[in-house]
Amino acid sequence: MPGDARVQEPVTVRMFTQLFSSTPRGARLARRLVTHRLDAWGCAYGTEVNEAVTLVVAELAANAVRHGRVHGRDFRVRLLLCEGTVRVEVADARADRLPTVREPSNEGGRGLLLVAALAERWGAEARPDGLFKTVWAELTMSRMLS
Repeated sequence: MPGDARVQEPVTVRMFTQLFSSTPRGARLARRLVTHRLDAWGCAYGTEVNEAVTLVVAELAANAVRHGRVHGRDFRVRLLLCEGTVRVEVADARADRLPTVREPSNEGGRGLLLVAALAERWGAEARPDGLFKTVWAELTMSRMLS
């Protein structure tokens, strides 16, 4: 072997994907299943990591139900855990409504402010066919633990 050869450590990627009905009940179920999945992955209930990721999922799922609902279509939650970063993705059927952070009002508007505060990065992307959008957030575990 050449002296420059490096052994690469294996990278474990954990993934959870689930469709939910575009209803308040679907949003609650998404939150509950994500907190259970994080616990199974070693991010125990009640820890900062579990609570922060669960809060981000709750806000994005609520937005998918409130602003991204199209009758007869579900929303999807995807959770990825890789090398200390948790990526949350929530896809809904309203690509014409990309989210923006705005000043809170009596009607709401605090959800994306929370997401922006908790996440290292976040954004939204419409699929090229214009049928769906995905709102995503990346949370760094070491940042939450410090």
